[in-house]
Amino acid sequence: MASLDAAAQDVKLAPIVITGADRRPSMSLNGEWHVIPDPYQAGLYFNKHELARGWFVNQKAKPGDTGPVDYDFAKSPVLKVPADWNTQKPELFWYEGLMWYEKDFSYEVKAHTRVFLHVGAANYKSIFWVNGTKVCEHEGGFTAFNCDVTSALKAGSNFVIAAVDNTRHEDGVPTTQTDWFNYGGLTREISLIAVPDTFIDQYDLHLSRADRSTIEGWVHIAGVTQGGLVTVKAPELNAKGDFTVGNDGRAKIELKTAGLKLWSPETPKLYKVETSFIGSKSPENNYLDTDSISDEIGFRTIEVKGTEVLLNGKPVFLHGVSIHAEAPYRTGRAYSTKDAETLLGWAKELGCNFVRLAHYPHDETMLRAADRMGLMVWSENPVYWAVQFEEPEVYEKALQQLNEEIGEYRNHAAIVLWSMANETPISDARTKFISSLAARARELDGSRLITAALLVRTESTTGANGDGSTKVVDDPLGKYLDVIGTNEYIGWYEQHPESADTTDWKIAYDKPLIMSEFGADAKAGLHGAKTERWTEEYQADVFRHQLGMLNRIPQLRGMSPWVLMDFRSPRRPLPGIQDGFNRKGLISDQGEKKEAFFVLQKAYVEKTVGR
Repeated sequence: MASLDAAAQDVKLAPIVITGADRRPSMSLNGEWHVIPDPYQAGLYFNKHELARGWFVNQKAKPGDTGPVDYDFAKSPVLKVPADWNTQKPELFWYEGLMWYEKDFSYEVKAHTRVFLHVGAANYKSIFWVNGTKVCEHEGGFTAFNCDVTSALKAGSNFVIAAVDNTRHEDGVPTTQTDWFNYGGLTREISLIAVPDTFIDQYDLHLSRADRSTIEGWVHIAGVTQGGLVTVKAPELNAKGDFTVGNDGRAKIELKTAGLKLWSPETPKLYKVETSFIGSKSPENNYLDTDSISDEIGFRTIEVKGTEVLLNGKPVFLHGVSIHAEAPYRTGRAYSTKDAETLLGWAKELGCNFVRLAHYPHDETMLRAADRMGLMVWSENPVYWAVQFEEPEVYEKALQQLNEEIGEYRNHAAIVLWSMANETPISDARTKFISSLAARARELDGSRLITAALLVRTESTTGANGDGSTKVVDDPLGKYLDVIGTNEYIGWYEQHPESADTTDWKIAYDKPLIMSEFGADAKAGLHGAKTERWTEEYQADVFRHQLGMLNRIPQLRGMSPWVLMDFRSPRRPLPGIQDGFNRKGLISDQGEKKEAFFVLQKAYVEKTVGR
């Protein structure tokens, strides 16, 4: 992707993080966008491959100028946004490369207002222009970003162009190898957000662990130069406080409440919280800086004591399931409220109080739904498998995505765990890389727990359960985690289902353990003996043996078997069985519940696993 990288170096325009962006006044840019596939990236270059401002400046902003005549958005087909391009047109299904997007829109420019192009996600690298002016670039396919377009907009007719490239890279986060489909495009909602010149860009409001009647945190004001006053109020709680903005642009918040109902899976109470800012009059134009935002926030505490996970000070067992952001029924990348409510509705039906949203940050619609539905969430940075841990530039990419993830999502009560990584091979460089991410996560948000999904090693033993094996969890990364996550596939990638009956566990850390993955593949509707792979009966048998084994792990405090629903993966080609899908879902991509769904549901509802 040398061409897009070169274009990105043209002018370095970094987007910003805006908390609660979906709660801001906005104009949607969803809908039909004109598109041009450009696998040779020729649209970025002409005149002997010297980087120019771009052919679109000639064609759109300056009609009649010389430039490539082969590109014409007006004559080009359209794709829907938000959505991946792969599942919209058969000829684009396997396309990996550069895609040009273009949309015309009208806009009314207002005084004392900043406008941001809010991009829910663009996979994987992207550059945006408004009216021919480059407004920002971004790397990372699963986090939102905001491009300041204030100076590029004009009254009346405007156009926005995006170059989006989903090419996989060795130095990417994630890297070239994943076990999910590399959906490309503008996969989440796009809008224009209007805010005052000086505005609330980030805020962190959570419940104090020391006093579960006090809301604490901070509010940051972007562009503040002369202090000001922040007011936070929760009308239903009759709680209100005024706080001074410091020289760092932050107001420290401490708001006493009475009668606050704690958020939990049983009572997922959300409160309307109104945050406002009043600044000083500008000496230039006597204009008073003001801003306000209203959010719905649940208040709860999550912490660890020994091997216990405590929700609101009480031990809790996380009955969960892992979920990919795969759209039910239609497949493709999930993005809508309907997608979220379908997936999380199945998790609730399963008996879950917890979901692992793997292996990257999911859309904010999923988190809003989890808040409402009372599902605790494990949210994960896409440090997946063997990224280039030795490279400082790769660390910066992972750090950027972590900053964006936490900055955008930190006020969702549902999120109880920030996961730093999944199944990373042990090395000194890798442990330093991920432990540094964990330290940064604690700086950004000290109110939640830090985890990662670790690999395990196997020792052959003769133990209490007879001849068998011992799974050993002693990854040095565990030292830096609050909760240990671990993945294993007894009965599928190793041994047989009944091997779980004679498997013991040795955990090197006196910390809570979540079995973050286990499971087996089955094609929905394929039946046979429980010894026959790919049948629903085989998958169900794996779960029965696993549940018995899990109950013997003293410090087990949660589980999120793999996975709620079948999802596309190019690594899974087996004709007639997988057909390009990972079939470990408890439910098929068409909503068919497999036998294992009911095995796990019974265990969760009757609490025969965990407590």
